[in-house]
Amino acid sequence: MAELHFFTGTMDSGKSTLALQTNHNHAARGRSGRIFTTHDRAGESILSSRLGLTHDAIEVSSSFDFWRYVVDSLTAGARIDYLICDEAQFYTTDQIDQLAKVVDELQIDVFAFGILSDFRTRLFPGSARLVELADRMNVLQVEALCWCGKRATHNARTEDGVMVVEGEVIVVGDVDSNDGPPAEVAYEVLCRQHHRRRLTAARARAVAMSPEPLPFGS
Repeated sequence: MAELHFFTGTMDSGKSTLALQTNHNHAARGRSGRIFTTHDRAGESILSSRLGLTHDAIEVSSSFDFWRYVVDSLTAGARIDYLICDEAQFYTTDQIDQLAKVVDELQIDVFAFGILSDFRTRLFPGSARLVELADRMNVLQVEALCWCGKRATHNARTEDGVMVVEGEVIVVGDVDSNDGPPAEVAYEVLCRQHHRRRLTAARARAVAMSPEPLPFGS
């Protein structure tokens, strides 16, 4: 029986690497699949891992219909045994429902990979729907680490080196500034304690060199 699998973890936990490995393993056994992604760091229609591995992929826009794509492909004579869906946190809830329908009605395995929560510590709608619908949910065992050495559980966004907890959920590239040059956007994984205190690695280094006390107030 086909299943909907959801593999999740923070940034740097190897989700995209596992997506590529999963595709390789199934393709090596003669199975035919399709790879999907969206907002990948390497650009459009590319699935990439931080280890430098890449693979061509189908870009998923907000209007993309997985059910229609698969049905049209099968009707045209194509063979599809499985789908690899990276960056699934950015998919819409309707698209996750479509993936579940592909599994149930067409008996095609779906392997989805994504982050649970955004930089504001709120669940991505796509990930929340996957938690609700997945046959199997797997938390990746490769643990990303906070700068302090503890297990990283939260994703942080910095703009001009300052951690922010408000703004657009999806940001690719720089964030425009009205009164200066574009802000440099970066992401970092932190433990809950340091995410709550907004204490990034750069700020921790600055605090260590400053006579000011650590921000333990609120």
